[in-house]
Amino acid sequence: MFMRKILAACFAVTFLALTGQGAAAQARPIRIVVPMTPGGAVDFVARVLAEAVGRVENQSVVVESRPGAGTVVGTEVVTRAVPDGRTLLINAGGNLLIPPQLRKLNYDPLTNLEPICKLVGVPDIIAVNSKSSYRALADLIGAARAKPHELTMASLGPATDLQIAFEKLMRTADLHMTFVPYPGVAPAINALLGQQVTSVLSSYSSAAEQLKAGMLRALAVTTRERIEQLPDVPTVVESGYPDYAMEVWFGLFAPANTPKQTLDQLAARFAAAVRLPEVKAKLNAQGLSPGAMCGADFATFVREQYADFGRVIREANLKAE
Repeated sequence: MFMRKILAACFAVTFLALTGQGAAAQARPIRIVVPMTPGGAVDFVARVLAEAVGRVENQSVVVESRPGAGTVVGTEVVTRAVPDGRTLLINAGGNLLIPPQLRKLNYDPLTNLEPICKLVGVPDIIAVNSKSSYRALADLIGAARAKPHELTMASLGPATDLQIAFEKLMRTADLHMTFVPYPGVAPAINALLGQQVTSVLSSYSSAAEQLKAGMLRALAVTTRERIEQLPDVPTVVESGYPDYAMEVWFGLFAPANTPKQTLDQLAARFAAAVRLPEVKAKLNAQGLSPGAMCGADFATFVREQYADFGRVIREANLKAE
């Protein structure tokens, strides 16, 4: 009888220890690394989705800012993390896929990361000052052809997805405009407001207030479809260039070798969060277009984007600054 009591007590202690460890494992938070300073659009998306996933799944999801070297520092942190689905990266496609094609890094985004979902698109626009005589993209293109290299287009640069969008437009439309890089989209818009440049290539969200105030005029959107916020503004495709479509996007990634079952679970959770009405409302209010593309479709999309960026980088002879 005494021995049975001892064995039962040992079993109980062991069971509690094991279940305690299991609970602790369940309690470990998911960490979403944002490889840039807080306050930007990527950080905003990460925090909205972290709150939604955490609430729905009863799971702690934390956002950690790891800025540095144009998002390289934070991205490398994730590539070196344990592939258990607990450390994730959210980054803009251009930030992830352009730098490795301009300089040697300690990681390859195609082999050291597992794509989970494209979460948000950021529609871009081509705009002019409202005082400009250009009222359609055809007007701007016609003037640029008449005066090669004289007309200017300002944007975020150098070597960003917005400059890639500019260079792709130049090749698609056979144009010769001068790209004017700024350290942010806001200074580029200010230059346009001051009539220091001819036009600007900007995210819709960055120019929304000036557009609503009538200070800027949108000539075209760069996405394949018109955007809800500017239903009367045609796409570049509709303006006569069916091969042109560009969009800034934010994606979620895990370290390479994360188990497929874990990736599928994460994709399901974050895709469901993006579809929540309250999440969509928050993202739309910031000029962002929620919509999840996950799994194999997203992996194929990432590879195609990498190749497309690389082709433009080589043709335009872009260099790292």
